[in-house]
Amino acid sequence: MVSLEKKAINGAAWTFAGYGASQGLRFVSNIILTRLLVPEYFGLMSLINTFIMGLVLFSDIGIGPSIIQNKRGNDVDFINTAWTIQVIRGFGLWICSLVITWPVSNFYEDNRLLWLIPIVSLTTIIQGFNSVSLPLMKKNLDLKKLTVFEFISQAISIVVMISWALISPTVWALVGGNIAAKTFKMIWSHYLIPELKHRFTWDKDAIKEIFSFGKWIFVSTVMTFLASQSDRLILGKLLSFEMLGVYTVAFTLADMPSKVISRLASQVIFPVISKQANETREALKEKLEPKRWQLLVGMAVGIALLFNTGDYVITSLYDENYSSAAWMLPILAIGIWPMILFYLSNSVLLAIGHSVYGAVGFNFKVIYMVVALPLSYQSFGIVGAIVAIALNDLLSYGVSAYGLYREKLSFFKQDLLATMVLIFSTVAIGLIRYALGLQTSVQSIIS
Repeated sequence: MVSLEKKAINGAAWTFAGYGASQGLRFVSNIILTRLLVPEYFGLMSLINTFIMGLVLFSDIGIGPSIIQNKRGNDVDFINTAWTIQVIRGFGLWICSLVITWPVSNFYEDNRLLWLIPIVSLTTIIQGFNSVSLPLMKKNLDLKKLTVFEFISQAISIVVMISWALISPTVWALVGGNIAAKTFKMIWSHYLIPELKHRFTWDKDAIKEIFSFGKWIFVSTVMTFLASQSDRLILGKLLSFEMLGVYTVAFTLADMPSKVISRLASQVIFPVISKQANETREALKEKLEPKRWQLLVGMAVGIALLFNTGDYVITSLYDENYSSAAWMLPILAIGIWPMILFYLSNSVLLAIGHSVYGAVGFNFKVIYMVVALPLSYQSFGIVGAIVAIALNDLLSYGVSAYGLYREKLSFFKQDLLATMVLIFSTVAIGLIRYALGLQTSVQSIIS
């Protein structure tokens, strides 16, 4: 247990370090690219990636989580069967992308999608050949190597994008960087665990176990896509690609705190709890509470800072074409808090074998978005739409909180206290900003 705790602490440290480095690199590259490329290209790529992500999630049966959670996760036949399914799925995804290309292009009335979707979706075939060393390293909490791997892959993507944009500032710069990174990542993944040699295998017992565990993962990921990407799908129709690109920049910055929690939940919390899932609920809760509290307080202060300084980041560092992101960012930043609470809750439920709550929670979120987003936009314009998006994780968090309560692992009181810390921090930093004679972020939203 001591060894597992040390691995967890080390894994968390590498996750935070990797996230910080990754986001720093992403932030700098984002500033550079927004000065080289017009917002329309970011909106266009955001929409394309949304549909490709949808195909990926609509066919997700939890291959990675199965390897992490299953007792046969280190068995050669189980691993190679999982890899075989992954390869087949990659080709299937590309064929599906060809099928949806014309309807999507016709719906959004843009012929560029006829070429962009099939080319960008080639990454599904490339990723299908990824070594399953990636989930194996998560299972064994070998996150140092995984963090370096992810960072270098990201750096290659950014170098290609910026170099291409300098030579030819078109949407193809974003496409080329994406394909280059996925290709490099796939090749290198086969060298992360040298002794792991993949071969096509079809173990019926392994297939049964993977699909049995993955049935709710499938439902959950379908709902995850519809819930997390419905904003882009709907806004892509309501707004111009230019304004969608501005929204994408604002959301990317606002979403930074939830990204680190999401990564920590999948790379550390889920594998660690999976190894201790047989312990009593009381013992498990006692171990989780202190670390969880530290995370929540840190995230609360981070969101408060983002809410009160995000508008200045936009106006100071980004091209004036992206100025509207300044008022969007504070609203979206506050809306990330329920998402963070959900990620922490759902990772625990998933680790103890209850993925149904996540699926139900996302289902409620989808219904909310389909109804609330168009109505809010129709009644209050783009401001109403952004506020509706900021509130969209409350229902999914409520379901996960109920799930933890039923499983005798409720952290609701802790979540409530952490929310009070968020409110206090936001107000305190806002008052400091006001005392310095600066316009508050609330005033910038209203104006």
